[in-house]
Parts: sequence; structure tokens; C-alpha cells
Amino acid sequence: MKRKKSIIIGLLVVFLLSTILPFGKVKAAQDPLNIEADAAILVDASSGRILYQKNIDTVLGIASMTKMMTEYILLEAIKQHRVKWDQQYTPSDYVYRLSQDRDLSNVPLRKDGKYSVRELYEAMAIYSANAATVAIAEIVGGSEENFVKMMNEKAKKLGLQGYKFVNATGLSNKDLKGLHPQGTEENEENVMSARAVATLAYHLLKEYPEVLETASITKKVFREGTDDQIKMDNWNWMLPGLVYGYEGVDGLKTGYTDFAGYCFTGTAERNGIRFISVVMNAKSNGKSTIGARFEQTRKLLDYGFSNYSLKELYPAGYQKKGASTLPVVKGKDKSVAIVTKKPLSFVVKNGEEKYYKPIYIIDKKKLTEKGELMAPIKKGEKVGYMTVKYTGAGEDEYLTADGKNAVKVELVTKKSVEKANWFVLMMRGIGSLFSDVWTSVTKTVKGWF
Repeated sequence: MKRKKSIIIGLLVVFLLSTILPFGKVKAAQDPLNIEADAAILVDASSGRILYQKNIDTVLGIASMTKMMTEYILLEAIKQHRVKWDQQYTPSDYVYRLSQDRDLSNVPLRKDGKYSVRELYEAMAIYSANAATVAIAEIVGGSEENFVKMMNEKAKKLGLQGYKFVNATGLSNKDLKGLHPQGTEENEENVMSARAVATLAYHLLKEYPEVLETASITKKVFREGTDDQIKMDNWNWMLPGLVYGYEGVDGLKTGYTDFAGYCFTGTAERNGIRFISVVMNAKSNGKSTIGARFEQTRKLLDYGFSNYSLKELYPAGYQKKGASTLPVVKGKDKSVAIVTKKPLSFVVKNGEEKYYKPIYIIDKKKLTEKGELMAPIKKGEKVGYMTVKYTGAGEDEYLTADGKNAVKVELVTKKSVEKANWFVLMMRGIGSLFSDVWTSVTKTVKGWF
């Protein structure tokens, strides 16, 4: 009888739980945007703050999103004057053979042709041309094999987590027909986590924003005016004017292989706010389609622009209550007011401004052992910085530590404080002496009673 009663109670509990928490509703609570992708992330490009995430540490195929790393390393080489835009390149046998494979995204190259670095870069960034990408790898690294080592070393230096580069293009190694870089296997693929992809895009935009000048070109003719001219249409169909055009989109890189599925790292800017989005193996109604990556990206960007705004949380000249001054030693004034040098503006979720509280960080190198500033002090002298702390539900998460530190403004002195002359300092010393003596006498007398 007891066993039967326990079974009935157990069935009732299961029934009630399934009624109150149906599986569909649990899933919706975990992913309120219903992003159809194996992984996805939305990031504030100014700080690297993560605004939405789904499986962002799962390592997946990245296909031609790989080329963002190739772009980064090339642009770094250009900046360091190791490579020039007008530098000429003649295709190696491998690059020539690869360029003739029109089943892959390519601009055909002549075996005895000469191509500038800029031409090859545009073919890579706009048309995702694979042979042109290997050409860049050979120009910068000497060989694709060495360039792959540079890619993995750069990923480590940038602090990426969850990645492996085996070629410069993002193609499956098996598609390279035995010509994949030495030291890699024929069945290997380039892989990254969504967090790592977003972090790479964050660094690329921060350090080389000029990448968008090329990434935003909707179409261009390669070798225009020659017998080799070929029209290059940008694979990023979210650029304004294209089939999935979206206001503010100006980059960044699509990708597709059978292994990776349809992927896209997007970026868009409106009203002073820029977002970075990543979707990996995107689907639409359960189907893998070329448009799915743009449909899922639209959901992410719509969420960002609808729910977040650039707000001035604290104005220039702001003084935190109870911490608005610092003591001064040997000055005409015994303290000085400190204020924010500039406004502190921040991308904030609508209605959450009240959850950000000011935090003062004073530069200890500016202070004496007793925590005082030493006169003389100039007006506008930097004494530290003000940042904010989120006090709402959960915690703010950033792609990098540097990103979090970017949310700050300098604290400076509001006015000058001149050094006091010897007479004032002497009188203060005498006053301090008598004060100490009086305090000592008072304590002694109190001790008698």
C-alpha cells in the first residue's frame, strides 16, 4: 500500500513539473532571442562587453571567418612597414593551381602575372578569394606553413581561448588536394569558439579600423580593364543595398564549409554605438541555408539596437559625494577638490542606468604615505580615474580585461594649490605641536581619574 502511494505521489510530481515547466518554455528562458545557431554572441564593440551569448566557448568550424586573422596579420605587417600595399607578387605554383579552382571562391591568377598586395587584399576581404589569401600568407610569412604558425602565435598573444589554425583561408584541408600546409593533417579544420571569434574581431576593429573601408565595399571589379577582369560581389549580403541589407552594417566576414556550416561575423554602427555579432552554423527553421546566417544576425543586431543606448552616466566635473576632495600637505589650502575631466558615457541597457555606481581609483604614486597630495598642485592635474560598478542582477562580462578598464574617465584637481610659505608652515608646525601637547596632557589628566 505504501509503495503504491509513493508511485502515485511521484507521478503527480512529474505531472505538475511538466505542466509548470514545459520543455519548450525552459528552452525559451535559456535563449530569449531564439537564435538558431550552434553558437552566437553579441558584443559592444567599444568595450568588448558581452550582451548576449549562446554556447560561446564551444569550439566549432569557422570556415572563411579565418581570413580575419589573415587580415589582422597583414595589416600589422603594413603598419610595421614590413610589407607595402604596392608590393608586387608573382603566384607560386600552388597559388596558381588553387586560383584556377572555380568551385571555390577565387579570382583566377596568371602563373606569370604580377599582383599588388592591395589587389590581393581586396580580393580576400570582398570576395573571400582563397588563392589570393594564400598569396598574402606567402608574402607575409614566406610560406603558408610559416604563416599558420604566425596565426596561432598571434591568437595566443591576443588572449584567444579555444582555437586552432591549420591554414590561412578557412578551407577544409581536404579541399586543398594534398597541398595543405606541412605540419597539418588532411582531415584538419580551422576551429574557434564564438568568444574567440568575437575577440579577434574586437581587436581587428580596435587596432585596424581601416579594415571596414574594404569590408564595406559591395562590389568591385578585379583587374578592371584587362582580359582578366572579374566581378567581385561581397558575400556579406547585409551591407546596405544588398538582399539582406541592414542599416549600419559595414563588415565583417562570412564563412561556409560543409564542416562549419553557414557562419558570419557582422558589425554595425548606429547613433554612436557599434556592435559585433557572431553566428556559427546558423539555420533557418532548422535548415542550413545561405540566408540563415543573416537572418540570425538580424535578430542579434535588432536586440542590441532596440535594448541598448549610449548614455552619459556622469558629466564632466562630477564629484562623488563623500569623496570629492583629497588632503594636501604643505599647501596654502589643506585640501583640493577632484572632479571628472570628461563625461563618462557608456552603452547601457535601457532602464539600467541606476545600477551603475561610481568608483574612484586614486593613483597611490601621487600620494604621500599618509595619503596626501604634496603641494604645489596644478589645476587639472591627474590624480586617478573614475570607473563604474554594476550592481544589478548578474555580472557584466567582457571579452578582455582591457575592455573593462576602458570604461573610465580621468580624475583631476579642480584648482591649483600653491605651496605655503615658510612662515605659514612654521605656524602650522607650532600649532600642531601645541595641539599634540594639549592632547597628551588631556589624556594624562583623564588617566588620573
